[in-house]
Amino acid sequence: MINALRGMKDLLFDEAERYRYITETAARIAERYGFGYIETPILEETRLFKRSVGESSDIVGKEMYQFTDKGGNDVCLRPEGTAGVVRAFVQAKLDRQQGQKYRFYYFGPMFRYERPQKGRLRQFHQFGVESFGEAAVEEDFTLIRMLADIFDALGIRYTVKINSLGCEACRPPYRESLVAHLRDIEDGLCEDCRRRIATNPIRVLDCKNKSCQNLLREAPRITDNLCESCDRDFDRLKKLLSDGGISHEVDPNLVRGLDYYTGTAFEFVSDEIGAQSAIAGGGRYDRLVEFLGGRPTPGIGFAIGIERIMELVQMPQKTRRGWYLGTMVPEGIETVLDLTHELRKKGDTALVEYQPRGLKGLLKGADRAGARYCAVLGEDELQNGTIWIKDLEEKSERVVPLKELKS
Repeated sequence: MINALRGMKDLLFDEAERYRYITETAARIAERYGFGYIETPILEETRLFKRSVGESSDIVGKEMYQFTDKGGNDVCLRPEGTAGVVRAFVQAKLDRQQGQKYRFYYFGPMFRYERPQKGRLRQFHQFGVESFGEAAVEEDFTLIRMLADIFDALGIRYTVKINSLGCEACRPPYRESLVAHLRDIEDGLCEDCRRRIATNPIRVLDCKNKSCQNLLREAPRITDNLCESCDRDFDRLKKLLSDGGISHEVDPNLVRGLDYYTGTAFEFVSDEIGAQSAIAGGGRYDRLVEFLGGRPTPGIGFAIGIERIMELVQMPQKTRRGWYLGTMVPEGIETVLDLTHELRKKGDTALVEYQPRGLKGLLKGADRAGARYCAVLGEDELQNGTIWIKDLEEKSERVVPLKELKS
């Protein structure tokens, strides 16, 4: 027997229904906010992620499914969604449409070669949105509100954490003070943190090692070192969230896991899924379009980890729907097939039992299929041009002419 690879799993039955419900709910809300669907390839050039996610990140350094294809190209399975959408944005020359705003949503599989655990797989799924061309902090607030609307619709409780990562003006001096502090405590930091001091020191703040977290409590905070513009925007964001009724807390160690973030960063966390508490996150990346060869364009987005919220979703109560048709006599199968086709053309869900069965067997089949109506053609019905119908929800039954059912 051949099994799925480690860290990859099939979505069947209830999980498949949950996945579809999550993506359809999120897509419906995104469209209310003016976002349109985009589909990008699963396979991309490796340099796309080296340039965007950053060579110092764990994703690029340790976790990518990277290989050389038969044409000699260095490619990889996408580890996240933003870079591919930005690449598509630049490739379509949308960055040259000055003053235009573009908003996209997407969902699908991502791939990272890491240790599988609950809520974290090697093939996992995300729903994400990306907004281009709008620099106003009100757009930051709008994306946080959209994410809150999605989780509210899915019945998921959450806490919102926010931070500002500064800009080109305030980050360099902050980096210097942070590096100076990290050098003082370097001996007590883990190996990854010591490596990041030279490559990307702000990522040290994101370390989940408890001993590192204890040492970092006295580290300088970016929110205490923002320039006037970033400080004003961050205050504005906090006011918008408060006025909008979105409870939030400032987390100075929230830096996100990818190198391209600047300005606003945010996470939605849950205490219902164990150690992996982040269920969604995002932020602003005003220089990423430029990094990937486009013209300077402000951008902001977020992504939801679908596997992480699967068990938290409050699914709507299942209701019976559609038809289950069958015949008790062999001569009736063609009539039943014709009726089934007519029902489907009208937009109804319809299943047909090909083998003649007794009434009890057909009712059991309809019940297992979750159908609302069981329509049965017996010998008398076939002769009279009628069909027997039972409503399995209301427990009522009737006999109607075949013409009536077709119409």
